[in-house]
Amino acid sequence: MPPSRARLAAVALDAREPEALAWFWCGALGSSVVRRWDDAHGTSYVEVGLVGDAVLLFQHVAERKAGKNRLHLDVAAPGDQQAEVERLVGLGARVLDEAPDHPWVVLADPEGNEFCVLPAR
Repeated sequence: MPPSRARLAAVALDAREPEALAWFWCGALGSSVVRRWDDAHGTSYVEVGLVGDAVLLFQHVAERKAGKNRLHLDVAAPGDQQAEVERLVGLGARVLDEAPDHPWVVLADPEGNEFCVLPAR
């Protein structure tokens, strides 16, 4: 019997340098690259494994990111939120907004994709 609903298989991110961006997210999430391939048109892909079956999928594009993300990732700090922000900055992220009236901190990954660091859950 087919499933009654769709399931999330991947979150795909365009990247000028898929390998470098995958390295950042592997370090950020404590994960690893699980697969690399090129499609029939020569576009390169790098998959980073997540908990469960879903993956982050980095696909090569020629253009740089422009404008604000329409979709972004939220990551929860494993303990001290500020320490996690500092660790991610050490991996290559940069702080965009430390809005004191919100419980999250907005960062950008090395290619400028925004993501939020939430307090420990």
